[in-house]
Parts: sequence; structure tokens; C-alpha cells
Amino acid sequence: MDLSMFVPSSHRQGSFSVPFCLVTGKMGWKQKTMNRLALKESFHLLTITLLSLLIPLSFLLVARLSCVNYILAAVASNPLHSSPPFPSSFYFYANPAVLYVVVSVLSIATLFHGLTGKITFASDSPEAVYKPRLFTAWLVLCVLQVSVGLGIEGSIASGIDGAGFGVERSLFSRLIFFLGLHEIMFFWFRTVVKPVVDDTVFGGDTQERWVHRAAIALSIGTLWWWKLRDEVESLVVVAEAKKELSIDIETTDFVGWWLYYLTVAIGIVRVVKALLWLGIVLLRKNRTDETGEEDHLDKV
Repeated sequence: MDLSMFVPSSHRQGSFSVPFCLVTGKMGWKQKTMNRLALKESFHLLTITLLSLLIPLSFLLVARLSCVNYILAAVASNPLHSSPPFPSSFYFYANPAVLYVVVSVLSIATLFHGLTGKITFASDSPEAVYKPRLFTAWLVLCVLQVSVGLGIEGSIASGIDGAGFGVERSLFSRLIFFLGLHEIMFFWFRTVVKPVVDDTVFGGDTQERWVHRAAIALSIGTLWWWKLRDEVESLVVVAEAKKELSIDIETTDFVGWWLYYLTVAIGIVRVVKALLWLGIVLLRKNRTDETGEEDHLDKV
């Protein structure tokens, strides 16, 4: 006996409409959530990449400051030349004291971390109301962003280019410096940039992914090929040129020279650690192969 005949026709028609609407609404809500999450992740990746570039841009700005110091010293030593119009305004924009301090501290911390691995990243308890490490990361990021932004803008407006010396280091020296700069950039990304962006976008820490490392490596590689590889030599060339011309070497020249070789030292540490890791892997593989052969002989 068909019991549906006792159910009103209006109820039988509407019995499927309500669940269908609920399913459609739930699917639409999930799609909106996924789109919003994808937009957040894209913005998160873009922001991290751009803010991580502050470190190579800082080295570019320090190289241009070294170039300006050399021009000033050359003009001062030759009274026949008139004073160039750009240095005063450029120094006002660049704020070199803050730049030198921040870049030097980050480079030293990167070297110490590479040698010992004892520097922890900026993370606080999620339940804490006051987060001193995150606040410090915010402060350092804002200070460096303003200093580098104004300095790069001032150097472009003044037409300053640090690639005018025509001196090139060896390919090996450039490669080691690039590896050291890469390490400093990743240390900056993990200790300052990522905690700040994670807290701003997602409200807490997120896991570091390969796409972050790939984007940062691609960005620094592009900037290196475009500008840095030619201009960064001013850090070390200026001090050597002043010494050959018997011009007094100033503190800024020494800081630039010191930063260059400190970055090279960081690159050397990275290469040595990679070689040690490769040696350990090969040694373990040989031991595993020997153990397998001994077990095979015992069974025979």
C-alpha cells in the first residue's frame, strides 16, 4: 500500500527543495571561504617576498653610500672640481647611521646563527597579550623600510650609481658573497618578516613552506642579476681605491669593507656546512652498503 497518497501534494513537492537549498548554500559558503583563503595566502606570499628584499636593497644602498663617500673625498682632495649637488640631500634621505647599525647587527647575528644555531626566531606565546619579540620585529621592520625606501628614492633622484668603478671581483668571490647575502636575507625573513606578516594576515604563526623559499630565492636572484652584482663591489673597492690614492679612509668606508667580507664569511660557513653534510651523507651510505654486504655474506 502506497502511503504517499495520504501526504498532501504540496508537502511532497517541497520535501526535496529545502535540502537542495541547504547543500547549495553550504557549497557556496565553502567556495567563498576557499577563495578568501587563497587571496590571503597570495597576499601573504607577496608581502613576505617584498619585505624580504629590504636586505639586498640595504646592501645596494650601502654600496651607493660608499660611492658618494668616494666622490666627496675625491672632490675635497682636488680644489679645481666643484662640489656635486647630490650628496647632502642624499644623506638626508638615506639616514646611513640607522642603516649601518641594522645591517651590521643582522649580519653578525646571521654569522653567529650559522656557526652555533643558538639564535631563536621571534615568536611569543599565542595567549600572551604583550609580545615583546613581535613588537621588536615590527619596530626593526618599520625603521629599515623607511630608511631603505627614502634612501633608494633619494639615490634614484640624485642619479647615483655604484657601478662606475669598473672593477670586478672573481666569479668565486661573487658567488660566495651571493650565498652569504642569501643567508642574511633568509635570517631576516625568518626572524623579522614572517612573524610580523603572519600576525598581521593570519593572526598567528604559520608553517614555512617551500613556496616561500622559492619566491625569496627567485627575487634575490633577479635583483642580483639586475643591479646588485655590479654595484655591490663598491663596498670593498672604495676602501682599496682610497688607500691607493692616499686618501683618508673614513668610518663608513671601513663599515662597507667590513660588511662585504663579513657576508663573504657567512657564505664560506654555508659552503663548509653543505660540504660537511654531503660528506656525512656519503659516509653513512658507504657504511650502509658495507653492512648490507656483510649480512649477505653471513647468509651465504
